[in-house]
Formats: sequence, C-alpha cells, structure tokens
Amino acid sequence: MKNNFFFTSESVGEGHPDKVCDQISDGVLDEVLKQDPKGRVACETYVTMGLLIIGGEITTHAYVDIHKLARDIIRDIGYTHPKYGFDYHTCAIVNTIHSQSPDIAMGVDTGGAGDQGIMFGYACRETEELMPLAIMLAHRLVRRMAEVRKKSILKYLGPDCKSQVTIEYQAGKPKRIDSVVLACQHTEDVLDTTGEHITQQAREEMIKVIAEPVLKGLIDKKTKYYVNQTGKFVVGGPQSDTGMTGRKIIVDTYGGSVPHGGGAFSGKDPTKVDRSAAYMCRYIAKNLVAAGVADQLLVQLSYVIGYPEPLSIFVNTFGTGKISDDKIIKLIRENFELTPRGIIKSLDLLRPIYRKTACFGHFGRTEPEFTWELTDKVATLKKQAARM
Repeated sequence: MKNNFFFTSESVGEGHPDKVCDQISDGVLDEVLKQDPKGRVACETYVTMGLLIIGGEITTHAYVDIHKLARDIIRDIGYTHPKYGFDYHTCAIVNTIHSQSPDIAMGVDTGGAGDQGIMFGYACRETEELMPLAIMLAHRLVRRMAEVRKKSILKYLGPDCKSQVTIEYQAGKPKRIDSVVLACQHTEDVLDTTGEHITQQAREEMIKVIAEPVLKGLIDKKTKYYVNQTGKFVVGGPQSDTGMTGRKIIVDTYGGSVPHGGGAFSGKDPTKVDRSAAYMCRYIAKNLVAAGVADQLLVQLSYVIGYPEPLSIFVNTFGTGKISDDKIIKLIRENFELTPRGIIKSLDLLRPIYRKTACFGHFGRTEPEFTWELTDKVATLKKQAARM
C-alpha cells in the first residue's frame, strides 16, 4: 500500500431500506432464540414502497408474531408518519417463511458447518477499537444523525441517512479528513423558495450539529463537505429505494479496508459460519493485535458444509508481524475454538443479541453483547508469543 493516499468508507443509518431489512431479519432471529436457542434461522426481508416481504427457512418450536414484530421495529426506526414515505401503521406485510431443508440439517446436527464459505476478520491500530478509522467515523456520523433526529435537536430530519468519510494518509498514517458526505432525509420545512434545495441554514446546521462534534480534531479548513448533494432528500426510505437483507456487507465489516467473506450476517443463526466464523475471525485478529503480535492482522478461515474443522487458516500482517505467519497460525490453533460448536460456546452466541448488530457495524463495538470484541486472550497470547 502507498505511503501517501486517500481512503474512503461509508455507512448507512437505521432508516436506510437495506438496514430496515437487516434489523427485521435479526429481530426475527432474536425472537426465535429467546424461546428456542436451538432454533435454525435463515431469514431474509425485502422492502419497497408500502410493502414488506419476509421469507426464508426457519425450523423451531417457537412462535413469532411476524407482523407485530416487523411493525414494532419499523416504528422504533422512526417510520411513524406518511410524510416519511413509509409508515408502520399502513405498510403491507407478507410472510413467506418455511422450514429448513433436511439435507442441510443432516450436516449441522452433527456439529458441522451450516454451509461452505470463506470468512475474514481484521484488526489494526488506527483507533482504540482496533478498527480502520474511516469506517468508525462513518458509523459515528449515522449514529449522530439518529441521535439528533430522535432527540428533536434537528426536528426536520427523517429516518433515512448515509455518511461517507475520506481520510488522507501520510506515511501510512491517517493525517486528516479530506471530505465528508452527509445524506440526511428531511421534511419539506427546510427547502428554499425554489423547492429544489435545502436552505443554507439547514446545510450549516447539519455540518455543525452532526459532523463537527464527531470529527473534531481531524477536520481542518480544507475539509470539504457534501450535504444532500442533489439539493434535497425529501423522498427517502422504501419509497425511494428497495431494500434487502444482506446488501451492506462492506458497511457491516471493515469499510472496504480488507476483503470480506462471501456471505452476509443478518438473519442467520450462529450455526451459519458466514456469521459465527466471521465473528471468530475478528475475535482472533483483535486479540492478536492487542497482544502486540502485529500492528495489522487479517485472518481468513474457510469451511465446507457438514464438516466441523476449518479447511484452511490464512493470515496477513502486512509486514507488521513480530513473529512469522506460521507461528501466528500455531497460536490461533492452540488458543481459539474453530469448530461451529466451539465458536458458539466460546463467544456465547445462542442469545438474542443480533438486532443490535444490524446497524452501525458488527465490529468495533463496546456493548456487552459483542463478545467477539473482548480482548481476554491477550495475556496468554503475549506469553506464548514471547516463547516462540
């Protein structure tokens, strides 16, 4: 990677159509796990103007009122009035869920992986959370948008929003923020006399109230802001764009800084290694970086359906490793559970914790539910690495 470069990551808020779908799919998963920790869930959601379709494969003895659950989540997100183009009171909901294939169950019931696939985890020293800086700032911006909206600090904001942050790197280190993109759905109250653009006052408010508190210390006089760049963002949410579960996997992971796996996370119970092994990869990478084994670390695991052990383990330290890759892989094998059952047990994944993950990223979080963010292996890894 070049020493001097620009890098960009984006995030989307809880009212973005794709994230509406992720939250409903993970909400269904949580409701199943509350009643039936052994339930199998692969739930996907599709949303468009006035219509929500929930489908997938679920095998459980739990009862979930799909319609009520979906409406409650849509209400919590903030689609509570027709002025936002989507309303939890009136949207139509279609439930097409059916049971999981018995062919898949044959392999999973014996402790094997729920599917084939590749999973990645990453950690670096750019932030306290050991995450890339650009994606963390992009997430903080959409979190701030939600806070400002829900506290009525800016009363004209709607639920749909996006952010984007471009970081300038010098000598391989983040130096400053070059540009910031804010896309904030809003009501017509803040349009100028042409009806085609938000007022200059509203633009300045969004920068001052949303961006500056989040980005202070990294912005300067040369930082460029792009706020609702088409002029206005009145029509948003499912009225303006369809949404589907699993379409924001770059947002969910590392913002494009490194590769990501072939499968999405939301709506899948932890027997699906697309989700659980990706969490384990992050847990491994974060603990190894926190232990000083490397300043950057990418971990890849691969699985095949019905077989419990990973087919391969790959690491890349981008030249920052303090010990060889072979020794790092040895540390991984000796200190981390890599079978689906072992991952589920060590990270305590059979809990209704997943709706929280469905927005603002699955990694770099401090909430107690995010066990894959713990650094409880650091002391052991330091001792073992020192002896190698």
